[in-house]
Amino acid sequence: MCAGEPSGGTAGRANAHDHGASGAFRNIEASGDVVDVPMRTFDGVSVERLRAELHVPELHLFASTASTLDVAHRLGASGASHGALVLADHQTAGRGRGGKSWSSPPGTGLWITILARPVTTVPPVMTVRLGLAAARVLDLFALAPVQVKWPNDLYVGGRKLGGVLVEARWRGTSLEWVAIGIGVNVTVPGHAARGGALGAHAGRASVLRALMPPLRAAIDRTEPILDAGEVADYDMRDLARDRACVEPVQGIVRGITAGAELIITTNAGMVTVHAGSLTLSEEV
Repeated sequence: MCAGEPSGGTAGRANAHDHGASGAFRNIEASGDVVDVPMRTFDGVSVERLRAELHVPELHLFASTASTLDVAHRLGASGASHGALVLADHQTAGRGRGGKSWSSPPGTGLWITILARPVTTVPPVMTVRLGLAAARVLDLFALAPVQVKWPNDLYVGGRKLGGVLVEARWRGTSLEWVAIGIGVNVTVPGHAARGGALGAHAGRASVLRALMPPLRAAIDRTEPILDAGEVADYDMRDLARDRACVEPVQGIVRGITAGAELIITTNAGMVTVHAGSLTLSEEV
């Protein structure tokens, strides 16, 4: 999982449900060759205990699934609670921004999606705000400071550590739910060529316990702009600042605005970009 503007669309309903007293939700849906496989423990921690430790209303734990985002959308359509969490050991079709694939091998990372039901709308700065919240926590586990790359990527040591993907679902003009996907390489890189990881010293359950409170707090914030502290934190972590880029326009990256718009100086002057992907010249 790893995004910028929330996307719209429709979601289906799960084929099979099993609600237990623990609050865990077990969902098995076959679609072609894809089958969701539930499991009862995550790195030795039972689903019931983990749900209690994370203070989430529902925890949906899978040994394997195509994408935790897809599961969350099915849960949203079936009436799952605000704050429901989907966690998988392995994703067979994890995705990032623009439909790019995200490698999610078993036992190596955190592949999660949080279901949110905002009261009004999705703040345009949500993706950047969530990335900053995650970066602050991951600093505690990483061997180097965690950096951010607009709009949704997390880096460590110049290599991609993870990212955030926000997808919204609407009914007409009414927002029904938002699925917030977070992917983090914990023990080893998912993408060997350019991937980074926290390292073998980091335990997945410990990282998850530390991540959830600030992520929930960021999700529940409704301010449409970043505050001064967030802007300063982004500037300190900005992987791309003062580097040449070819997309979304050619120029030099100069940071972001409080509205999470990318600032680029071009031959024609300074421009701000509110949506798209950032490609640095050295990445081409």
